Amino acid sequence: MTHGQRAATRPGLRERKKQRTRDALLRAALELFTTQGYERTTVDEIVEAVDVSQRTFFRYFASKEDITFAVQEMVESRFIAELRDRPAGEAPFEAMRRAVLCAWNSIGEAIEEVITVDLHMRTYQMIESTPSLLAAHMRRGIALENQIAQLIAEREGLDVTRDPRPRVAVAAFSGVMRVTGQLWGQGHDSSVEALRDLTEEYLDQLVPALAGDWRRAG
Repeated sequence: MTHGQRAATRPGLRERKKQRTRDALLRAALELFTTQGYERTTVDEIVEAVDVSQRTFFRYFASKEDITFAVQEMVESRFIAELRDRPAGEAPFEAMRRAVLCAWNSIGEAIEEVITVDLHMRTYQMIESTPSLLAAHMRRGIALENQIAQLIAEREGLDVTRDPRPRVAVAAFSGVMRVTGQLWGQGHDSSVEALRDLTEEYLDQLVPALAGDWRRAG
């Protein structure tokens, strides 16, 4: 290998080292949060578990809240990317449905490269039971809904500030996602496949639930 070739490989090695450090911090933080409590865990304890400095922690994460939602951010980014790639001819709800199912088809391995799925479920349960994190979760959800509604409006050539349909469709979709997330977090199967199957089952019930005659069907 020439000197030039060795130099070309160095950024890749550095990036892998950075990723390993980031992943180690994430695992340590979530384990501490879910075992001893989010509020009781300090940044000092997280960095001590990984044997790095506070400066290193803040190089990767802005705060404890930021590290708590890091995996969720990864999942949301995958969904947004899938939604952007859906064919233009798909109806808005179908595009969202297919995007989330495609995202879950591939995200399991990505999650397991960083943390166990069991730890991911425990983190979700912790967020749901920690008032400050639940408030942050709701705030993040509103921001994500606005982003999705804007994307759906752009797909359909609509002005999201004038046409209510993108926001209504996204609100219904997001409601189903919240319900399935809560049910998954309360269940006994922590696999990504279980969450995907539950999501598909509930999304498939959305249109019949809204359009059907419930009294006659019962």
